[in-house]
Amino acid sequence: MSDNPFSRGSRGAPPAITIGDPVPLGDRADNRVLIPVMEGGPPRPPSDLIRALDGQTMGTTWSARVIAPPGVDEAALRPAIEEELAAVVAVFSPWEFNSEISRFNAAPEGIWAVSDPMWAVLNAAMDLGDETNGAVDPTLGALVDLWGFGPPGPRSALLPVPSDEEIEAARKVSGWQKLRMHRDAQAVVQIGGMKLDFSGIAKGYAVDRVSERLTALGATSHLIEIGGELKGRGVKPDAQPWWVEIERIEGSPAPRTVAALVDLAVATSGDYRRVFTHKGRLYPHTLNGATGQPVDNGLASVTVLHASAMMADAYATALTVMGPVDGPEYAEAVGLAAHFVARTEAGLVESLTPAFAAMMDEAG
Repeated sequence: MSDNPFSRGSRGAPPAITIGDPVPLGDRADNRVLIPVMEGGPPRPPSDLIRALDGQTMGTTWSARVIAPPGVDEAALRPAIEEELAAVVAVFSPWEFNSEISRFNAAPEGIWAVSDPMWAVLNAAMDLGDETNGAVDPTLGALVDLWGFGPPGPRSALLPVPSDEEIEAARKVSGWQKLRMHRDAQAVVQIGGMKLDFSGIAKGYAVDRVSERLTALGATSHLIEIGGELKGRGVKPDAQPWWVEIERIEGSPAPRTVAALVDLAVATSGDYRRVFTHKGRLYPHTLNGATGQPVDNGLASVTVLHASAMMADAYATALTVMGPVDGPEYAEAVGLAAHFVARTEAGLVESLTPAFAAMMDEAG
């Protein structure tokens, strides 16, 4: 799982960058510059005016820089964005008592019809579960709650970490292979006690939905950020791309990295986000469904660039679960643009896939 985007209050790490003024590149020799491979130039933006909007959602913040066509002003843009965000919360937030996911998680055994958005995201998550052998798993809600990262709230510092018996009990009602989907009825089988959790994919999905809604309004050039997940479309009026700075872990050997988000999204997962400490040991929020425990494989940070924010979000989590050996091998095999920072006895070590390296500007 990734950061739970639905927690009440600001419990997560700050976003990779606060959307605002363009990221100053300074001396390009001091930066790593990522530029996506494109065929032809992007279309001109629909106007010369960049509108800045922001707000709160899912226990975090959202920001947008939008270039809309004449006649489409903030009075049209803000409600459209907020409507999409509210729709995501109404379906996927386990923190909302009456959300669709909360109703399913509390439901008795049986077959339960689900909405189109729930069905679409669940199908995507299950396909990724099959593809990654469970490194993406939308059924870990019971384990998320047990470790103190879900709606019941953090584990008390006075309590020990979950026992083997508690973990095994939660695992009995978890696991993507246990979930059955009735495709003709667009329904899901609740086995009793299973809790869905989309925190490793929901923020990216929300970013994609907002981007699609803005595009439908004619605002074909924009930069969207929700809790650190970013997606850019088109270019600015000066033909410059939407430059964003990639989140960088303290002490990382990687140089400052900026990316041109032209029809591209970026997501980062890290072991320094949302952790709790017990007897001097840090327990990160990302869980491995195979063990029922927080990941502890040495990977400090994973960044993925992808055309889909939802897929970037999910893959960043999956690669974190896979670890510093299997993660890079898998990412290279499927052609992902991914960057890894691992903790080793020699200190932090970075690695990057060929697809990531191919985006590096030789002048950077």
